[in-house]
Amino acid sequence: MDTLILANNPMVNYKLRSLQGLVNLRTLNLRNTERNLSNFPEQLDTWLSELEDLDISKNSLPQIPASVYRMEKLKRLNASHNGITELSGRMENWVLLELLNLSYNKLQELPQNLSKCTRLKRIFLNANELTFEGIPLGISRLTYLEQFQAARNKLQCIPESLCRCFHLKKLVLTNNCLIQLPEGIHYLKNLKDLDVRDNPDLVMPPKPPEEQIGSANKLYNIDFDLEKLKQGAVTSDASSKTTPLSRKERIFVRRHKERQATDENTEKVLKGLSGIAEEKTRKESVAGGIPEAPPPPEIRRTKKWYEMLEKPNLTYEAYFDENTGKEPGLTIWEIENFAPLEVDSPLHGKFYTADAYIVLQTYLDEYEMLDWNIYFWIGAEATLDKKACSAMHAVNLRNMLGAESRILREEQNEESEPFLSLYSDGISYIEGGGTPSSFFTVEDTSYPVRLYRVSNHNKVHFQPVDRKS
Repeated sequence: MDTLILANNPMVNYKLRSLQGLVNLRTLNLRNTERNLSNFPEQLDTWLSELEDLDISKNSLPQIPASVYRMEKLKRLNASHNGITELSGRMENWVLLELLNLSYNKLQELPQNLSKCTRLKRIFLNANELTFEGIPLGISRLTYLEQFQAARNKLQCIPESLCRCFHLKKLVLTNNCLIQLPEGIHYLKNLKDLDVRDNPDLVMPPKPPEEQIGSANKLYNIDFDLEKLKQGAVTSDASSKTTPLSRKERIFVRRHKERQATDENTEKVLKGLSGIAEEKTRKESVAGGIPEAPPPPEIRRTKKWYEMLEKPNLTYEAYFDENTGKEPGLTIWEIENFAPLEVDSPLHGKFYTADAYIVLQTYLDEYEMLDWNIYFWIGAEATLDKKACSAMHAVNLRNMLGAESRILREEQNEESEPFLSLYSDGISYIEGGGTPSSFFTVEDTSYPVRLYRVSNHNKVHFQPVDRKS
């Protein structure tokens, strides 16, 4: 099994132990399943070592479970609507993570190790309690970052290092307490969507002359180390250091530096005390003639019967392209020779009455996550093979995408309003079939009526006669 969707089920007393048999699972959806820290499986990372897509949104998790931090192959994580108050630095294990959704929680800061998730492309932090101090200055290391959303927080400004993410295409900072944005915002050439609505005190930085816009490399050819930031090397214009906003940024940076140094010193002290205690215990054991305890024997767990079964390698590459459903839009297939065949976009909305089709609508939901609606349309004169294959491959398409939506059946002249709304120019019918049926057709043998004249007694002769005469 490749995808498992358990969303919107009351499973508070279900421990999910049966997941340990799904070793090839890549997508797991536990959205709104009453998960908490007590009923969340502690060995989930061991059971599902190949998991890439995890949805634990709309549950009761005050923090991300430890087993999730240990999933090194995770690419997409949705932990929104949970009430999470803090993140652990162990998120540095997510070296392949591309999408992180932490919206609608209670986060006040992000760990510095977020900068080690260098594959991140989209980050959603809407409706939290983030301030300027809560955004790590090392966020500039996220060189692949394309989308950063932090609406409905408590941001008064954003770090200049965020403007070094030159692949940034969308930046959403609505409904904050913004005072001013860094001047580097003008040097983000790929930025197409900047949303700073509902920030009444915001003053946009002056736009630099056109001849300086192309000199972004020169502007950012500086060291963004915290020590350099503390010395005031954040901005290129020395006169801007005297502004209230710059002084506030330097105060924030100094507090970051002091807090980081305190944490490092505390960790060193604890590590030293632990080492001293271990050495003292070892010496006392040797002096008293007590031999050191041998290491515990390695426990080898025997495989269970379902782990030894050969799992079928289900793949849909023979029917659908690997990029199917990756971008918003409409995709249509017609059934030909028991398989789906993609229809060119100019023919969308034109249906043959003797054919069957699969229609995929890809869109972004309210959390900027991809979602899908899947239909299969049946013409009034469609043959049985096309009807059956359109329904079967619609199920295959849903399994490949991991979609939660139902598959909707549409019939000619009885289409639903949501289906008709997909076509701006409406739909039209074409008589006949664009593709032949895949069934072998067997026709009854026809015997024409003939009239003969019979003559002679010894040797019979048959002479054909026209029936009309």
